[in-house]
Amino acid sequence: MPMKTTTACAIGLGTYLVGLTVGYQVLLRERCLNWGTTPDEVTRTMPGDELLSAPDIVATRAVTIDAAPPAIWPWLVQLGPGRGGAYTYDWIENLLGLDMHSAEEILPQFQNLTVGDTFTLGKSGPTMRVAVLDPERALVFSSSDGNWVWAFGLYPQHTGTRLVSRNRIATPTASAPVRLFNRLIMEPGSWVMERKMLQGIKQRVERVAVPTTDAART
Repeated sequence: MPMKTTTACAIGLGTYLVGLTVGYQVLLRERCLNWGTTPDEVTRTMPGDELLSAPDIVATRAVTIDAAPPAIWPWLVQLGPGRGGAYTYDWIENLLGLDMHSAEEILPQFQNLTVGDTFTLGKSGPTMRVAVLDPERALVFSSSDGNWVWAFGLYPQHTGTRLVSRNRIATPTASAPVRLFNRLIMEPGSWVMERKMLQGIKQRVERVAVPTTDAART
């Protein structure tokens, strides 16, 4: 390939990547990282925040479920591969070798979760440890390398319960290309998967739970 053509291609690719990065940063990143949340939920301290004080990425996402925390909690504690799955797109999870099979019911054999319990995401993925377990209030997982903290909080309100998920991620050894990949591919991808997960939990809970509006009248 002639040098001029190679240079033109490199300039064109560089311009495209810069434009893509700027466009995502300005137009989409806030929505990807904070889908479904209120400003207060984004800035509020959650259990587990102290486990990773200087993350490179923080994503806080939320959904309202028309049920009380006791109806939601069993679906959270059975999360994980070989357990209740992740309530998201199983076929995508399994393309990555995660062995996820989302349960459609509460599984009694996985309800006795305790601090220190672990599961591994795939054959080469991180091992997640239960770091905080406050029944019907908070569940926090922390990766064995200390670079990922995944927290769930249940916050009752008059219209139901807010289920808030927060990911705090550190990438201390990532190169510039890897950071760009994380920004343009992994962040939007995590939004797609976690949005489906939160909606999946909501649908499962509301299918069998007594709505909070009905419970308030009894």
